[in-house]
Amino acid sequence: MKQTKTLKVRVKDRHAAHLSRMACNVNFVWNYLNELSARSIREKGLFLSAYDMDRYTKGAGKDLGLHSQTLQEVSREYATRRKQFRKSRLAWRKSRGVRRSLGWVPFKSGAAKWKHGQVVFNGQHFKVWDSFGLSQYRFRSGSFNEDARGRWYFNVVVEVDVQPSAGQGAVGIDLGLKDVATGSDGVKLENGRFYRDLEDKLAIAQRARNKRRTKAIHAKIKNRRKDALHKFSRRLVDQHGEIVVGDVSSTKLAKTHMAKSVLDAGWGQLKRMLEYKCDHAGIVFREVREAYTTRTCSSCGSLSGPHGVNGLRVRNWECGECGVLHDRDVNAARNILSLGAGRCPPAVGITSL
Repeated sequence: MKQTKTLKVRVKDRHAAHLSRMACNVNFVWNYLNELSARSIREKGLFLSAYDMDRYTKGAGKDLGLHSQTLQEVSREYATRRKQFRKSRLAWRKSRGVRRSLGWVPFKSGAAKWKHGQVVFNGQHFKVWDSFGLSQYRFRSGSFNEDARGRWYFNVVVEVDVQPSAGQGAVGIDLGLKDVATGSDGVKLENGRFYRDLEDKLAIAQRARNKRRTKAIHAKIKNRRKDALHKFSRRLVDQHGEIVVGDVSSTKLAKTHMAKSVLDAGWGQLKRMLEYKCDHAGIVFREVREAYTTRTCSSCGSLSGPHGVNGLRVRNWECGECGVLHDRDVNAARNILSLGAGRCPPAVGITSL
């Protein structure tokens, strides 16, 4: 079975200056298209398509030091984002200053190639830390991207052979703060406090206005969180044939007093990982409404569990109807699994598992 996958490898630092110059020119093209589109809408009432904008940038690649396909990709991206955000003018891409935009140099399929152990793009050779064996893949579209620390990465879409998951059975996942994720089978991803244990060091670096150290700590937090979520999601996909997750919204809870803990847990990132990994492995991924799953007994379906703000501290409870002792999160995960199987919602009553 063939699937597309995006590979990300780091570009060696010797190429950073050249890529930064290219990124500045990409920003120039973006800003030009931004003004061109806004004027067209204001003066003529006409929304320029990506094809229309290509005519205005045709031939500029040689003067700007950019590949012709990069100019086309900037037009495509601009038209896509303008439609997505429904605006006549988007934000400017800034090349300098405190709020500068991170570098971005896109390309289309066939523009970048692997030759003599290097990535060849726009007549330049870029050495990378090849951790995937890029020589065995045929490059499709992709981009060069810069992170907050000024490091550059080569991201490219490739086609890979994917073996269907051998996992059997279904599992429900309850997302939380004490434990980032809890499975209906009792397996938990404990909250390693990705951010909290580095909070003091981060505060010291920020007070000292040590930007380099601050960025390094943020990168460490990000990598630590991503590593834990990748390992947990991969284990779920390898062991099960169906994964059901609650629809808890980190965006909404980030507006409450729990914002720091919610954002540190990375629920949205975990759901995205599960979704694309399930798609690649050929297994089912579902997201269901999780209302009342914490309060409902997964054995008899009665609403006898803890509720309200004070109920959040109760981690284990006994059902008043059937007397079954529940772990709060495992019980919720079992109810989520029931919903994924198409059984009655908790407010009505859940069939015993």
